[in-house]
Amino acid sequence: MRDPSRAAVTVLGAGSWGTALAMLLARNGVAVKLWDRDAGHIEQLARDRTNQRYLPGIELPELVSPLADLPGALEHADFVLIVVPSSGFRSVLQNVRAQVGSSFNLIWASKGLEPGTGKFLHQVVDEELPEHRLIAVLSGPSFAKEVARGLPTAVTIASKNSEYAKSVAALFHCPRFRTYTSKDVLGVELGGSIKNVLAIAAGISDGLDYGANARAALITRGLAEIMRLGTRLGGHRETFMGLAGVGDLVLTCTDDQSRNRRLGLALGRGIALDQAVADIGQAVEGLHTAKEVDELARSHQVDMPITQQVKRVLYDGEEAAAAVDALLAREPKAENL
Repeated sequence: MRDPSRAAVTVLGAGSWGTALAMLLARNGVAVKLWDRDAGHIEQLARDRTNQRYLPGIELPELVSPLADLPGALEHADFVLIVVPSSGFRSVLQNVRAQVGSSFNLIWASKGLEPGTGKFLHQVVDEELPEHRLIAVLSGPSFAKEVARGLPTAVTIASKNSEYAKSVAALFHCPRFRTYTSKDVLGVELGGSIKNVLAIAAGISDGLDYGANARAALITRGLAEIMRLGTRLGGHRETFMGLAGVGDLVLTCTDDQSRNRRLGLALGRGIALDQAVADIGQAVEGLHTAKEVDELARSHQVDMPITQQVKRVLYDGEEAAAAVDALLAREPKAENL
């Protein structure tokens, strides 16, 4: 693997997170091509050198080249970084495969399960690129705006190939962006997926003005849900106690930069779901993930009452207050996983 500072990276997805990671890489001296299927959005990025839609006022470094042409964006790429909503992950992967086959180093920073199938994104990669082995996922407590501004952040890079994980970590690592490595791909993905569902729950509670005590209880018992399902599926307990688990969970449940928390806040305040999503104006991963995680928990007979109640609010028409009250009314039990 070449020196990270001399690598070329193609970032697929010019939303807030994709743009922020492109900016980080460029500040590390990495040449970045930033692609998006929205040609008008790319034209604006190239013209104004700032992502007015998602990160207004933060200038793109010179080493970021916005492109709407996918073949051109992929040409000479050492790494391909996919940063699109989970609903579009498979189609982007298929388009990349059609252009360059499977001979590329893959990273993704997308979070969530594939809508409709409930599959983890690494399973989608296994299906679409069955012979591909150099894959890694980036996850952890990280808001795009803060990364774009160069504020201190720490994340996890997970790959079953330890040397590849180190190479990817070296691409991103700098004094303001610390990277840790892991071999637990499933655990890192699971933590980054379920925390969005739990952030909706925390938002609902705060939207109902239930207070800090209730929020803390939801976060703590939400972590227990992540760990129950994660260990049942083969994830590592230490992953869920780290950045990609409790770290991301606390961040997403407590700060209004989280789109999932903002959705919950709106629902708790009585705003209709469709209106709340429209007001946010970006993908809210927890909206789709709640249904998939609930089904996954049922199929593996894992008790996840918070996730279940969020799913009922989003899909079954249950009132937000009734969902929280149902959690509080559960029978007393010993505190365990």
